[in-house]
Order: sequence, then C-alpha cells, then structure tokens
Amino acid sequence: MLSAIVLGLAGCGDSPPAEPATANEAAPAAPLPAPLPDIVRVRLETDAGPILLALDHKSAPVTTANFVRYVDEKRFDGTFFYRAARTKGATGRGFVQGGIRHSARRAFPPIAHEPSGKTGLKHVDGTVSMARAAPAGAMGDFFIIVGGAMPAMDSRPGEPGFAAFGRVEEGMDAVRDILAAPTAANAGRGPMRGQMLEKPVRIVSARRAPG
Repeated sequence: MLSAIVLGLAGCGDSPPAEPATANEAAPAAPLPAPLPDIVRVRLETDAGPILLALDHKSAPVTTANFVRYVDEKRFDGTFFYRAARTKGATGRGFVQGGIRHSARRAFPPIAHEPSGKTGLKHVDGTVSMARAAPAGAMGDFFIIVGGAMPAMDSRPGEPGFAAFGRVEEGMDAVRDILAAPTAANAGRGPMRGQMLEKPVRIVSARRAPG
C-alpha cells in the first residue's frame, strides 16, 4: 500500500492605479496574512456530500498552510476525488485520493515533508494525508484513510512515510461512498491500475469553515 500512493494571471480590473507616494509620504506596507489557528476547518462540497476537515496546523504547520493556500486561492474548486484504493479482502477499508492531479495550472511548488515521526499524527481511520511521488514532493493531491489504521503509511527508520495533517470531522459517510464507488478495471498505471473511479466525484468547492 505504501508504494501505491502517487501520485495565468487574473484579468485586470477597472480600478484606477494607486497614486505613487510622495517624498514625504511612505507607501503603506502590504498587510501580512493572518496567522492560522491551531486547528483549521475546511469544508469540501462534493457531489457525494459535504466533508468537513479539521487540519492540525499546530502539529503539521507546513502541510496545513500549503493545503489552506490551495483552499484560499480556490484551486481545489472543480477538481475531483479520482481514486478509490480498496484493501483486498477487507470490505470498507482503504483510502480515497483527490486534488489537482498534477495540474500545472493549479499547482504550487512542492513543500517540505512533515513525517508522522515529527508531527505525531498517525494514519488512522479518517486521517487526511498528502499524496506524493517522493518525500518533499507533495503539492495539491491528498488522500483520506477509511476503515482503520494503516501504520505502513507512518514514518519509521528508513521509510519517510506520508504527511498526515488532519482528520475528517464530519462526512465520513460521503468518504465511504466514494471508496465503494465503481472503478475502471483497466484504467490507471502501475499500483493505481484498477483503482481509478469510473465517475470521479467532483469537489465543487473548498472553503475555510468557522469554528
């Protein structure tokens, strides 16, 4: 299972340009982004139903900030859950994967890896974690664990594991429905073969949620 997880500028407005500062008037500094709270909640509206994520910024600050950046710039809007990796012989167990699917138009640069050995966050039922092809390679694809712990995805000596950074707070029914959806037997390559959803589930929007 461990090796299986792989993975323009906006138009100008009509507002007039700001007047330059005079010699006696310093230009105002750009406002700094507000710091993220310890827990950041994100609501995914999907065709399978809403999914509320609670992201652990305190334990996984780099990974959470990256995910929130995609949310705030609406880069998850219109993407899909496209993969359902079911554990053989264990009904209702596996993971679902979604996100930008390596879209160059949507992607930000890869981020530093935050392994479970550093964050203390384990891959248990409902965990949200980053998909990546190599350590320090995660961008905008993520997966959700379904049906029980998957310790093989945690870091250990000689194995970097994956970067867990939150959990599903509400909406696991929707996640389980995605895992159970039909997959195309001949779609996908390598370990992903047979795990691609016949009808990917659209992520209509991703927004920060109150609380």
